[in-house]
Amino acid sequence: MDLQSFNTSPADVVRPALQTCCDAPSWVAAVLAGRPYADEADVVRAADEAARRFTAADVDQALAAHPRIGERAKGEHAEAAWSRREQAAVGTDPATAQALAEGNRAYEQRFGRVFLICATGLSADQVLTSLRERLGNDHDQEAAVVADELRKIALLRLERVLDAEEVSA
Repeated sequence: MDLQSFNTSPADVVRPALQTCCDAPSWVAAVLAGRPYADEADVVRAADEAARRFTAADVDQALAAHPRIGERAKGEHAEAAWSRREQAAVGTDPATAQALAEGNRAYEQRFGRVFLICATGLSADQVLTSLRERLGNDHDQEAAVVADELRKIALLRLERVLDAEEVSA
């Protein structure tokens, strides 16, 4: 979706593309409300500002669309394809898969939600190191980290939308 389409299409057309980036209703509403934008950088700035105001409810809803790290999202929709691409460097060897599965279980037991990290460009070792380090966070620290990781993912995906990558809702 180019900038002109993003700015001029009805909200009901743009909303699904934004939800594919991050299914947090307040974030989607804030980005929509800022239209029209002068350029793509303005869209990203507005989206970043809105993401920095994620509430716990926003994070919980958005996390529902994210698979566990190390698990490949299924389906042909844009979110699944983007998730697979974002986790491409995580690796699929059995030892890594086992370590990620164990880490995911420990994380979910401790924090009650899936471990979320902006995995784009990270190796499996970097993801595992972060997962293990974050297990030492208290609940408030971890909530802030998760919201920031969600923000990073949302902005990367928004840039893909604006670069006219295929988005199907």
